[in-house]
Amino acid sequence: MDYFDFKIKIATKDDSSVIIKMLKQIAQWMKDSEINQWKFLLDGGDDEEIEQAISNQETYIVLKDKDIVATFTLLSKQSEWDRDIWGSDISSKSLYLHRLAIVPTYMKKGIGKSILTWIQDNVSDKEYLKLDCVADNIKLNNFYMNNNFELVGLADGHSKYQKSIKKN
Repeated sequence: MDYFDFKIKIATKDDSSVIIKMLKQIAQWMKDSEINQWKFLLDGGDDEEIEQAISNQETYIVLKDKDIVATFTLLSKQSEWDRDIWGSDISSKSLYLHRLAIVPTYMKKGIGKSILTWIQDNVSDKEYLKLDCVADNIKLNNFYMNNNFELVGLADGHSKYQKSIKKN
């Protein structure tokens, strides 16, 4: 589906190295910008999990022409991290958003908002979209609140957000 002039599609195994490289570049950008988030990505801490999510067709890429300018992962079942943050959810009514990342040169162009709108428009079998982010990342917390996510608590230094995505 096209949002503005971007295309969103499921990532393939061929995209793995580009996605991992991009996530590490964004993690480095965050570190350089003194944003305390994703430092574990810099030492390869999530490479295997990223590759598995791509293999499971849970990771998406956002293309501008032929360039990947953003990525995100949607899990319909909780990861170990989700269980730690949210507690066990056996209802399967939630979708968990992970690793929403936009190349810095494409930030502040409405891509993040478009991705959240796309998720809401394209997911029909879940009631909630849930995510977490580092609690002291003020800009990111404001981004989610400005996109109608509800702050539902804190866990382990992370803000927990959810939004109803149920179709009426």
